[in-house]
Amino acid sequence: MTAAHLAIVMPAYNEAEGISGFIDEIRQHVGPLVGQLTFVVADDRSTDATVAALQNIDDVRVEPQQVNRGHGPTALAAYRAGLALHPDLLVHVDGDGQFVGEDFARMLKAMESTGADVVHGVRHSRTDPWYRRTLTSAVGMLIALAAGRRVPDVNTPLRAYRPEALRMLLDAVPAEVLVPHVHFSLAEARSGFTVRYLSVRSIPRRGSSTSGTMWGGGVKALVPPPRLRQFANAALQEAWQLSLRPGAPLRSIRLENSRS
Repeated sequence: MTAAHLAIVMPAYNEAEGISGFIDEIRQHVGPLVGQLTFVVADDRSTDATVAALQNIDDVRVEPQQVNRGHGPTALAAYRAGLALHPDLLVHVDGDGQFVGEDFARMLKAMESTGADVVHGVRHSRTDPWYRRTLTSAVGMLIALAAGRRVPDVNTPLRAYRPEALRMLLDAVPAEVLVPHVHFSLAEARSGFTVRYLSVRSIPRRGSSTSGTMWGGGVKALVPPPRLRQFANAALQEAWQLSLRPGAPLRSIRLENSRS
């Protein structure tokens, strides 16, 4: 057994087509490894049947958000709702289901065998549009310069945390932050966290609807949609203010007694 209680948290927006099947697949692979498994879905005011698809499932808790706030704030809300359950380990993944269940089991086993504070799932075979892959690479280069070393897949949404490490990161970022995982990756690299990186498979979003992505533009867009271009500009300004500039608040995080 890798954990007495595992919380798996998901931000979701219009994922009715695939989210329950995704949860079933994760449960199949990680259920035998933990004593108790709880899924926490932070729903970002979906306009489809996402919430209805998750009702009456014993191990799923749905946390509807008061207003639609986008991916970053909803991810943070999911993290906080998961921590409130006092789990031994916590895993974050987006509700669009772009991962396979067996990799969740591999992450838990890596957490147990290495004693890491955090395990990142590093995506291979990504099927996202070219501009999203390019944006991730560009941000990764910026973070490498700031951290003094390369951070693989800096914005990956698949992450396993020990609660004490996650609390320190959550306490350092505002609730409305746009790119929490970029800030987390940089703080982890700078601040004494023991981080392990695990190659995981990336698959297309589960569901055919183009309205389900939290990033805008749908799954078949050939050029960056306006919403994503605006988001990228705002995210870069946020990264400078919170993580990159001299005296930025996230530069002061230090995790004591990290694992080797």
